Amino acid sequence: MIRRIFLKKPNVIIIYADDLGYGDLSCYGAEDINTPNIDNLLENGIKFTNAYSTSAVCTPARYSIITGEYPFRNEYTKILPGNAKCIIDTDVYTLPKMFKTAGYNTAVIGKWHLGLSDGDINWNGQITKTPNDLGFDYSFIFPGTNDRVPLVYIKNRQIYNLDPNDPIEVCYQMKCPFENEIDTYENSPEKIVMESSMGHNRSLINGIGRIGFMRGGKSAIWKDDELSETFLGEVKNFIDEKRDKPFFIYYALHQPHVPRVPSARFKGATALGPRGDVIVELDWCIGELTSYLRENNLLDDTIIIFSSDNGPVLNDGYDDKAYELNKNHRPAGPLRGGKYSKFDGGARVPFILSWSNNISKAESPALLSQVDLMNSFANMLDISLDKYDAKDSQNMIDVLLGKTIVGRPSLVFESGKKIRILRRGKWAYLQPSEGEEIIPIVLNETGNSLNDQLYNMDYDISQRINVADQYPQIVESMKQELEQILQSTHTRKKSI
Repeated sequence: MIRRIFLKKPNVIIIYADDLGYGDLSCYGAEDINTPNIDNLLENGIKFTNAYSTSAVCTPARYSIITGEYPFRNEYTKILPGNAKCIIDTDVYTLPKMFKTAGYNTAVIGKWHLGLSDGDINWNGQITKTPNDLGFDYSFIFPGTNDRVPLVYIKNRQIYNLDPNDPIEVCYQMKCPFENEIDTYENSPEKIVMESSMGHNRSLINGIGRIGFMRGGKSAIWKDDELSETFLGEVKNFIDEKRDKPFFIYYALHQPHVPRVPSARFKGATALGPRGDVIVELDWCIGELTSYLRENNLLDDTIIIFSSDNGPVLNDGYDDKAYELNKNHRPAGPLRGGKYSKFDGGARVPFILSWSNNISKAESPALLSQVDLMNSFANMLDISLDKYDAKDSQNMIDVLLGKTIVGRPSLVFESGKKIRILRRGKWAYLQPSEGEEIIPIVLNETGNSLNDQLYNMDYDISQRINVADQYPQIVESMKQELEQILQSTHTRKKSI
């Protein structure tokens, strides 16, 4: 147990990027994007090459980070609208609650996308069932995604900087009662600064079409190019105010999710257009944070985890030329597919754990899932979990700290509701599924096939050779294991 080795509890910061691919960082092989600050995490850190989120899309993966559960256990784990109800019950023992049990100050800063309240959200008053009810002492978030209304910050239980004389209304109906009274993508073409390629044709805010309608709240609406520095400033402020005790921060970045709007200093920073520019801006944020920790003598006392919620996507609804300017860059690296995909490019993501002067530079092939973080840190902090807490989280603390490269025997991720993939050892099994092979406009491969798919990941990392017919016994064994997991109440093993 770590408590026998270290004299005080380390701070923990989980930095969670949005739609960042396995091949988007220079330390993971990118040549057209330079990410020196993230690369520097590896000077005292471990680069994991077989780490997975639990989903090829955002909300389900975020659910698993917070709860330690596979998303299939909750029927509401889908890509949520900005006015969705909170999909985590307040009686669930969550990752931040576990850290609070261990004496930590806790915060979530950035993208939330797990819903608020139990139904209609009181945007103009005290919002119920916020992250503060799930174990976070402090929250400074936006509720959904940066392409979904409302485009506001929520500080704890209230919209930040809202003028009570200009109340907010949010509408996700196909026909909104006030859509003719506001600027929309359809009725105000002269105000458009970024063209939509798919959807994103409702409210026009900051010259960009969004999903959903909103009106009012003008003083509270954030500017797209200020999001990064605002969230970074909140992280620094929380650390400055709460460093009297160990702290846990879930720092949920919005980059490189669409719409991609870098701040002025990063416009044109790469030859890849806005997508490359916001990844460089993301990297800058990491450098600013680590410098701040170092200047305040906190870096050696802080575990930093960097990862992403799912794989990459180029054209996800806006015509920002990401596809045309991508050139030879491979956002998913050697992996096939990307966001939304059953192939590994959908959920196999960058994953780095850094701990200055405590961990040596290394690379680990251990099989690891983000769902494991809760149980791993519980073991590190000597916190006992009840049987049905963190139902699918395995204790991987020795893997995370580089003491072993023996990871999970298997893991599950999904590319959509009821479409699951089992990774076991060197094998990846993909369930048969109907649907298109390539998503129109987005152009990501889905991995859909009416046949079983089996890939040997040791020799075929790009999943080009389906060997299901050659190994029927392995296919049958993996189908049975997957079904057992899906029918189980939990998969977490009791820690020794």
